[in-house]
Amino acid sequence: MAVVTLFAAFLAGSVPFGLLLARARGVDLSAVGSGNTGATNTGRALGTTMGVLTFLLDGSKGVLGVWLGGLAATAWSPAAGGVLAVLGHCYSPFQGFRGGKGVAAAVGAVGVLAPGVVLAGAGGWIVVMVLTRMMSLSCLVMASLWPVALALGSGESGSGMPVQAALCFLPAFFLWTHRENIARMRSGTENRLGGTGS
Repeated sequence: MAVVTLFAAFLAGSVPFGLLLARARGVDLSAVGSGNTGATNTGRALGTTMGVLTFLLDGSKGVLGVWLGGLAATAWSPAAGGVLAVLGHCYSPFQGFRGGKGVAAAVGAVGVLAPGVVLAGAGGWIVVMVLTRMMSLSCLVMASLWPVALALGSGESGSGMPVQAALCFLPAFFLWTHRENIARMRSGTENRLGGTGS
C-alpha cells in the first residue's frame, strides 16, 4: 500500500501544469526565459495571472502528495508523499525527467504538514523580495527559514521527526535546483523581477 500511494504522490507532482497552460495558448515554454515550467517562467510567458494560477496548481500537487502519502497510514508517509510530489515536479517523467524547481509544490506540502512554518517563511520571502526583487533568492531564504521556524516552535511542536526531516531536506534540495541562479548571484548577473531569467 505504501509503495502504491507514494508512487501516486510522485506522479501527482509530475503533472506539468505550467507546460499544459502554455501549450493551450500556443506557447512553447521551453523557448521562453529559462525554459523552466514553474510558476515564475510561466508568468513571464503568459502574464502574472497565469503565473499565479500555475503557482496555485503546483502548490496543490504538494497538498495532494501529502494526502496520498497519508493513505499509507504510517508516521512518515505524509511527509514522504509531500517530498515525492516535489521530486515529481522537478523530475517529471512526462517531460523527460525535467521540470520546475519545486518551490510551489513544496509550499503546498509544507502548508499541510506545518502551516505555521509556511507563514514564517512567507515573511522572509516578502522581505527579501522587496529588498532584492530576486525571486530565486527570495525562495531560497524562505525555504531556509522553514527548519529554523520549526526549531523555534511556530506552533508545530508535535510535527514529529518525519516533518523535521522533510523541512531539512527541502532547503538543501533547493540549493541544487537553484544552482544556476546561485552561480549568477555570485557573478552579479542574476535577473531581478521583470528580467528574463530564473
